[in-house]
Amino acid sequence: MRVGVGYDVHPLVPGRKLVLGGVGIPFDGGLDGHSDGDAAVHAIIDALLGAAGLGDIGAHFPSSDAEYKDISSLILLQRTVQKLKGRGFEVGNVDATIVAEQPRLSPFVVRMRESISRTLGVAVDRVSVKATTAKGLGFVGQGQAIAVHAVALVKEARRS
Repeated sequence: MRVGVGYDVHPLVPGRKLVLGGVGIPFDGGLDGHSDGDAAVHAIIDALLGAAGLGDIGAHFPSSDAEYKDISSLILLQRTVQKLKGRGFEVGNVDATIVAEQPRLSPFVVRMRESISRTLGVAVDRVSVKATTAKGLGFVGQGQAIAVHAVALVKEARRS
């Protein structure tokens, strides 16, 4: 078994759809980014790649590549799972904590877990998504950005 840690933060900007954990969330702004800006999925990707010793999201899906402009981060997550399988790994579990002052995310957590688990090809009980605030501290606490911390466990794939 191998463990990886991921972190991502994106500024909130007006005129963009907010997507977290593969779920569209009604809000008056979204996360700035080359893809759909889904910081939750990006942090999970980094954790998975790190656990497998494969570097980080920018090495595999660079923002300089037009192919990834406005792409769904779930597609990037699916491609990450394929990269893991190609190296003989499978996903054990993932755990993500989203830090945001607003919007209130708890009504969307179950849908995020389902979306991520479906994309990873694992049972929903192997995906944890939690939401908290920064208690008004820093750029996240002032509502300027959303940050996500993630941990992932990968293990050698079972041979049939």
